[in-house]
Amino acid sequence: MAIMNKGPNSKAKRPSRGFRSAAGLLQTRIRQAGESRGFAVTRLLTHWAEIVGPEFAGVARPVDVRYGRKGFGATLTVLTTGAQAQMLEMSKARILERVNACYGYNAISRIFITQTAPTGFADGAVQFGHAPAPDAPRRDPELRARAAETASAVSDPGLKAALEALGENILTARNTTKGS
Repeated sequence: MAIMNKGPNSKAKRPSRGFRSAAGLLQTRIRQAGESRGFAVTRLLTHWAEIVGPEFAGVARPVDVRYGRKGFGATLTVLTTGAQAQMLEMSKARILERVNACYGYNAISRIFITQTAPTGFADGAVQFGHAPAPDAPRRDPELRARAAETASAVSDPGLKAALEALGENILTARNTTKGS
């Protein structure tokens, strides 16, 4: 039996310290949640709008992927409102083509459309749509002038612009914390 060295010079793995990307932290949990719902490729769930396009993603969302007993392709279940179901029925071929392009082969053979009541939907749009991007914060002209004055001694225009932006951000942060 081997003896493990636990001295100060041992090269045992330590938990990494420092910054980790949010995608790396959530990847395992998203995969587990996706696989439990029948999604072997979770990209279908997380990137639905990119895969099918905004015209379909705004009115429908994937619910489930079921694999048949004989393995001749899976069935994708899509949730939509009753009013949009006919439009999706007419566009099944396009949706199927886009979804299979995501998988890289003909993994999905059928699309099953499920209708629901308007509860859970806001004005016909799927409730899990992305929030609109926030507007850029308005900058105080006085702070901008103070930052420009501070960086005025610098001759390099690129460095000067960067220092002005940095100074403006610092002054804005100071004013925000003082005001709260």
